[in-house]
Amino acid sequence: MKRRELIRYLSAAPLAGGLSLHQVSEEVASPYVTGTSGPERDLISELGLKTFINAACVCTSLTASLMPPEVTQAIVKGAEEFVLLNDVLDKVGERIAKLCRAEAATVTAGCWSALVQGLAGAMTGMDRQKVMQLPDVKGMRSEVIIQKTHATGYHQALTNTGASIVLVETAAEVEAAINSKTALLWFLNRELSKGQIKYEEWVALGKKHKIPTMIDIASDANPVDNLWKFNEMGFDLVAISGGKAMRGPQSTGILMGRKDLIAASRLSAPPNSGICRGHKVNKEEILAMYVALERHLKTDHEKEWKMWEASMAVIVNAVKGLKGVRPEVFVPEIANHTPTLHLTWDEGLIRLNGKELKERLWNGDPGIEVMLGGTMGEKKGGIELSVWQLKPGQEKIIASRLREELGKATVKLANI
Repeated sequence: MKRRELIRYLSAAPLAGGLSLHQVSEEVASPYVTGTSGPERDLISELGLKTFINAACVCTSLTASLMPPEVTQAIVKGAEEFVLLNDVLDKVGERIAKLCRAEAATVTAGCWSALVQGLAGAMTGMDRQKVMQLPDVKGMRSEVIIQKTHATGYHQALTNTGASIVLVETAAEVEAAINSKTALLWFLNRELSKGQIKYEEWVALGKKHKIPTMIDIASDANPVDNLWKFNEMGFDLVAISGGKAMRGPQSTGILMGRKDLIAASRLSAPPNSGICRGHKVNKEEILAMYVALERHLKTDHEKEWKMWEASMAVIVNAVKGLKGVRPEVFVPEIANHTPTLHLTWDEGLIRLNGKELKERLWNGDPGIEVMLGGTMGEKKGGIELSVWQLKPGQEKIIASRLREELGKATVKLANI
């Protein structure tokens, strides 16, 4: 029906039988009706997507972690109402800041986005003209000092603002590098052991020269006190992923720290038109991130750890009796701080290398994703696997498949 015809129809409706607007709306399906749906669709099957057992990690390519029911429920309920984006960011940010013992906080589009947004705030302050000027850094502090060992790729997020990177190795080099253009001292937690400058000294250098310090703790929501440890240590900004250990939406992260820096960072983020405008987080994800954080803080982590140990024991016990197989369980000090198995074997007895075993596990039914040796620890060779992302019972499947593949390779050698 054309627009003019529709208007004429609605104008005449009350005279032609008393048809009301309510009656008209009942005949037209409303896009805003909630609580109803058609038959449930299995999009994974419909699209032909491969599912697998995640015995590896929470890295982005593996789609991080699985969201628990209360988190997905927050997404569904959040989708049923309109709210102002700034309001939900304000309210959730206040709650997150309180939980994490920070002055302020905001939800971002992942940890990478938190780095860009946080640095933008440090560069522009509350000057809206500078906010709209980025990534043109003329007239701004625009250098970020980083330890050389911390420049592993994630630091590239900082250059999205137009800032340049200055690499250092010692505290003396930091002192020499600081100048009127220095905007930030950035620290990558995962590389703590590789750099010469540790937490306290890095923070002290920032305080001494009145330069903000930021730490990236993307995968480090375990142990749980990491969520406030770095705020209390004195870092001015802390960035963390939401979809890894906390099991929130993969597309979320948290930026927390000094109130003035968080306020400044918000000017570059949606709904504003700054450099992070495209780093949009919808209301459903913001609410779900908050619920995921709450859940993570309320979790009985001792009980959870014992459950992980029990699952790991099932796998270790299944392979330790195999001739030439050497299972070794360790816990990475930083990043993915969970029980991890480094599994190696005598390739003279078992004709299989780590890459081949990894491929065979992936190509099985069900597919199992593991890591190559040296991914989480220092020891190379073989494979590494973790259990913290497993569904109940999957540890038994992994144990069986490992015995099967290692056994098949051993049998081939015995028959020669």
